[in-house]
Amino acid sequence: MSKPVPPPDSSSQAAAAPPKSHPAYAVDRRHRILERVALEQTIHVGELARELRVSEMTIRRDIRRLERDGFLRQTYGGATAHITRSFDVAFNARALQSTREKRVIGMRATRLVEDARTAFVGIGTTAEQFARYLNPRGDLTIVTASLPIASLLGTRPFQVVVLGGTVLHDELSCVGAAALRTLERFRFEVAVLGAAGLSARWGITELTDEEAEIQRVAIDRADRLIVIADGSKIGVATNVVVAPAERIEVLVTDPSADPKELAALKATGIEIILASAERGSETRSRRSEATSPPGLVAASAG
Repeated sequence: MSKPVPPPDSSSQAAAAPPKSHPAYAVDRRHRILERVALEQTIHVGELARELRVSEMTIRRDIRRLERDGFLRQTYGGATAHITRSFDVAFNARALQSTREKRVIGMRATRLVEDARTAFVGIGTTAEQFARYLNPRGDLTIVTASLPIASLLGTRPFQVVVLGGTVLHDELSCVGAAALRTLERFRFEVAVLGAAGLSARWGITELTDEEAEIQRVAIDRADRLIVIADGSKIGVATNVVVAPAERIEVLVTDPSADPKELAALKATGIEIILASAERGSETRSRRSEATSPPGLVAASAG
């Protein structure tokens, strides 16, 4: 008859057990994705999801957010794409430096709406910077599809309307029929939009048709259209067209934008403002206007 096996010592069992890990926070996941892209140029959603203890859908949302913010661009292909969801990613190193540029662009763009009483503000991190630096005004009504922007402005003395409807998890933006019905109740003196891409050929482009449709309706209901986009978005065309470049009145970008593409955009009739954080940049630009493409205006953040 076999002897009974004594229960394992709880202290030794605890020592041998691997420590419990928790799912990574969003900012840590996105840093890990960018590190992987920088090292390997390719990432596999399933593999990364297992490493970070999150769902594959969460990783896909992170990739979409990073793509929209200009950090990377994804392309689909290969026989295993439907199984592994493998993404070949062209890493945009310049976009890693664009946080300051987005802030300066947003600050500069606020000066263009000082007389407006109704404004639509789009989605994305550059639009969030614009909202962050708006001067508080009780007579300004802001309509937005962006929950982060509504949160930024909602505690300040603006009249803020958020569209409602279906919320996209990656952007925290409102889309769908309910959002469109709310939007159609307003007209705007100005619409201020970010862009996943902007080119003279394709105009403003977005990543999804749901987001693009909200922006199309907002543009149709606005007297003026201002686009705010850092240099990494200029010359880029993503898969969904929002509106032609000719519809834009003013583009606020930064000096890293491709000069040839800026010249092509200027030829469509757009006023282009190059926002720079460097002191004195506006004066230097004015002195060199004779050699700059007409329609380009350089401006400092101050």
